[in-house]
Amino acid sequence: MCGIIGIVGKNPVNQLLYDGLLVLQHRGQDAAGIVTCDGNTFYMHKNNGLVKDVFHTRHMRNLAGNVGIAHVRYPTAGSSSAAEAQPFYVNSPFGIVLGHNGNLTNSEQLKSEMFRQDLRHINTSSDSEVLLNVLAHEIEKTSKNAVLNTDMAFDAVAGVHRRCKGAYAVMAMIANFGLLAFRDPHGIRPLVIGKSETEKGTEYIVASESVALDVLGFKLVRDVAPGEAVFIDMDGNFFSRQCAEKPQLTPCIFEYVYLARPDSVIDNVSVYQTRVDMGNSLADKIKREWKNLQIDVVIPIPDTSRPSALQVATALGVPYREGFIKNRYIGRTFIMPGQALRKKSVRQKLNPIGLEFKGKNVLLVDDSIVRGTTSQQIVQMARDAGANKVFFASAAPPVRFPNVYGIDMPSRDELLATGRTDEEICQAIGADALVYQDLDDLVRDIRLSNPEITQFDCSCFDGKYITGDVDAAYLNRIEAMRGDVNKKQKPANSSTQLDLNLVSDQMDEVVE
Repeated sequence: MCGIIGIVGKNPVNQLLYDGLLVLQHRGQDAAGIVTCDGNTFYMHKNNGLVKDVFHTRHMRNLAGNVGIAHVRYPTAGSSSAAEAQPFYVNSPFGIVLGHNGNLTNSEQLKSEMFRQDLRHINTSSDSEVLLNVLAHEIEKTSKNAVLNTDMAFDAVAGVHRRCKGAYAVMAMIANFGLLAFRDPHGIRPLVIGKSETEKGTEYIVASESVALDVLGFKLVRDVAPGEAVFIDMDGNFFSRQCAEKPQLTPCIFEYVYLARPDSVIDNVSVYQTRVDMGNSLADKIKREWKNLQIDVVIPIPDTSRPSALQVATALGVPYREGFIKNRYIGRTFIMPGQALRKKSVRQKLNPIGLEFKGKNVLLVDDSIVRGTTSQQIVQMARDAGANKVFFASAAPPVRFPNVYGIDMPSRDELLATGRTDEEICQAIGADALVYQDLDDLVRDIRLSNPEITQFDCSCFDGKYITGDVDAAYLNRIEAMRGDVNKKQKPANSSTQLDLNLVSDQMDEVVE
């Protein structure tokens, strides 16, 4: 899970990109980067940390140009080094920068091909750098040292689709040519298009979530279709083409459960409405299968579960209360690297209001249970605050399988539900009762907003990997690579101006 934005404007875009990253900060807290383009020159600044900490006035002043892309990073593949902050850059064939949301499932194979066949060097362990070099190589093949045009760019994306497997929403910028964005043939990770009419002409934006468009004053046009590529040239002319042979929309269902902001619309589905409908389904299950629960109050685990919890309370006819106060200066514990850090941060992040717990039978509602670290501590916090009984409801089904498409669920040993019954999970988190959402109900809740979506990637719930290339050997390998103990921290800093006039004599001929 990462956040990406690309803008082709009529005025400098540095501030728009920065503001957009702030809105998408929930998609990645590990690192942030912005690259802008002014003629033949890229201006880049990126580093580890939150957006507000990575960029200062001196950095923003150096980010010149009316076109740019930006990225917030959440590490799954590769290390947590600042050297792997995105966007990445290559100077051949034309000078390209790229930011990526997702995860390539055949990155090791591609690395070998890069070295042996394409004669390209991969400098980091990031699959995003692999993807950049695949794109660069495909562009080089289609252009054959000629003047690059949109058809060549789209042919290159078709080549990427043939070679790359997994989930990828991509934002790339080609020097003095334009912005190229595309989505994998399954549409696993989200990508939306927006535009704004100004006195100087139309400005375009492509971003991970529609909320970035809302905040920046752009109007949502549509989603990038699975397998589709869109290109906006430096003058703001818009082009698109389907570049995959057999595209089928199968978005990641966990985007609606947890990852996306509730005020976003993804693939014509309101994330907020989905979470409200999830609450209805959860309440129906409680009425049907847990009639014996004497619930005095429903309390959400802030923030993602609020819409579901409020609907559960309404449907059950019991009071809804805010029982936990959240420290806004602590990040999302789910995406913090390291079990010890996640465990420590829960107590720093949430503090109970004793009045709402004392002597009551409390139903706690959360969006999901992944590792169980947060759930166990929150149940204990409720007991310490004086709760009589603590019931726990998850708006999502049990997470039993790793997610290999860009979410940090790397090890089956770290997933609480793997190999455990619901009763054993309930005992592990210390609750008096545990209610899980049913997968069929979850799928139905999302399809209520867009019945045209016939299939979702539900792999973390059902173990069915839609790209068809994930087996036990692959899961064992990524667990070894991506487990908490193997996540590396490397000190690095990267603030760079890339002068593409030095790349090749052809740079002056990029734009037709």
